[in-house]
Amino acid sequence: MNTIPATTTVAIVGAGPAGLTAGIALADAGVDVLLLDRLAEGANTSRAAVVHARTLEVLEQFGLADEMRENGIVVPHFVMRDGERAIARISFDDLPTKYPYTLMIGQETTEAILLARLEKAGVQVHRPYEVTGLTQDGSGVTLGYTGPDGAGSVRADYVIGADGMHSKVREATGIGFTGATYQESFVLADVRMSWPDPRDQVGLHLSPEGVTVVAPLPDEQGDRYRIVATIAEAPEHPNLADVQAILDARRPASQVKVHEVLWSSRFRVHHRLADHYRAGRVFLAGDAAHVHSPAGGQGMNTGIQDATLLGTLLARTAQGEPDLLDTYETTRRPVALGVVTFTDRITRMSTLRPAPARFLRNLLISTATRIPKVRRAIAYRIAELDNR
Repeated sequence: MNTIPATTTVAIVGAGPAGLTAGIALADAGVDVLLLDRLAEGANTSRAAVVHARTLEVLEQFGLADEMRENGIVVPHFVMRDGERAIARISFDDLPTKYPYTLMIGQETTEAILLARLEKAGVQVHRPYEVTGLTQDGSGVTLGYTGPDGAGSVRADYVIGADGMHSKVREATGIGFTGATYQESFVLADVRMSWPDPRDQVGLHLSPEGVTVVAPLPDEQGDRYRIVATIAEAPEHPNLADVQAILDARRPASQVKVHEVLWSSRFRVHHRLADHYRAGRVFLAGDAAHVHSPAGGQGMNTGIQDATLLGTLLARTAQGEPDLLDTYETTRRPVALGVVTFTDRITRMSTLRPAPARFLRNLLISTATRIPKVRRAIAYRIAELDNR
């Protein structure tokens, strides 16, 4: 028996962080919402692992900020190194926010917290349902799907496409996704290892071999870390020897010892931005609207902030308030453009290979970050507090 209703006020496609957040915002406002996801169950791998101050401020309105903190690890410092030498140290602990830190927490944990909150609001995620197309007119959107009970359709007043980089919703609307792909592969791994740096910092490590980010993850043993590294070519699932070789080449004097690879993947990174965030009654949020380098951990944070605003605007419109839906694109697309530009600059700066260019880069960074106002501005930008 088909459990999908024939009609709804807002249909959300995709149950990642953006889709779940939009669902919470709508359900809390009493709006009828339907959430579909193509996966049989939620993702059990850790992709995004950073939640910044602005996102915690946004999640506070849903009563989730404290729960997030309890399940993560507070990291108040960001350190940039070339080999063993620290060339910049950025601290978040004096930022004007209740959350003066970066919170390291796996995306699977973030999604579980959001899902539990959504279910508490009375909304279930329907799985696995794949969108097959959509048509819209002046009064609503007909969304086609296939699922466990075969093909069907639902009529919605509005649709949110939060279905990732390869968004079926975006493709169905014909909205372009302008951008390009970086040449390097990226290795992503969660490991247990002996690491010399304190667990109150995220490290960005520069070297001729590539850039490596090492960040602590919450763990009772205190030896779990997230590693993101650029590499010319990487195996599909990097093993312990692969990760050890990366760290040996980029921190050779530290005698790092990887004990276990808990999960790993290889991926290509794109920097793309949807040409529009709205097509009639259809809206985009999260990775369906913007993808970019993982530098700075901005992606999931931007998506959650997208979804909070969009859910709020749709709820107000559904309740008969003046239509402010056009302000979603004019507010959030410039933010994403700034994120794409910011992360692209960090990535290109971090992956410089020629020795003269690396020397000048390091000199510029170390000189500039001696200035307190510069350090504070960088911290403010990474924390996404300029998105208030």
